[in-house]
Amino acid sequence: MSHIHPQARTTPKTRVEIQQATGTLKEIAERFNVSTNTARKWRSRPDSQDRSHRPHVLSTTLSPAEEAIAVELRKMLLLPLDDLLVITREFINAKASRAGLDRCLRRHGISDLNKLRQQQSQESGQIKVKSFKDYEPGFVHIDIKYLPQMPDESQRRYLFVAIDRGSSSFSVDPNTDNSDFLACLSVQ
Repeated sequence: MSHIHPQARTTPKTRVEIQQATGTLKEIAERFNVSTNTARKWRSRPDSQDRSHRPHVLSTTLSPAEEAIAVELRKMLLLPLDDLLVITREFINAKASRAGLDRCLRRHGISDLNKLRQQQSQESGQIKVKSFKDYEPGFVHIDIKYLPQMPDESQRRYLFVAIDRGSSSFSVDPNTDNSDFLACLSVQ
């Protein structure tokens, strides 16, 4: 079953009748209440179905070779569209548009970067990286990093990083000394 445009003046049935009708184009157009151009179009066609209104030749600034390079860059580097556009404009074709590059990636089936990453990780057999466990707000993860002792310093310094796992907010304090940090731990 074909889809007929809501504003269409003819149906497949009337198109067949136009093709089989005898008389001049003007008489046929008046009989079916269409223009002479419409009558001429359906008289000259071998079928009665609508054809695609999409252009047969797509307008693009990228040549097929340039498209192939952009596609390979996307597959190898797993770049987001905007980053790929910068590289394409800089090294491949300065007139490339974002929409044109997006259509190119869609034509080649690699427009969804997340699916492409999953597909490549499955092909290479990589283990999926796990995210942090979900914690309730209030759980704080604390990292202590030893900073290198500089020649002009008398003692070693530390970097304290506290991450609230519930909200993923963090705090960094490179100037805190050990006594403040130990007092904080003993309160909890």
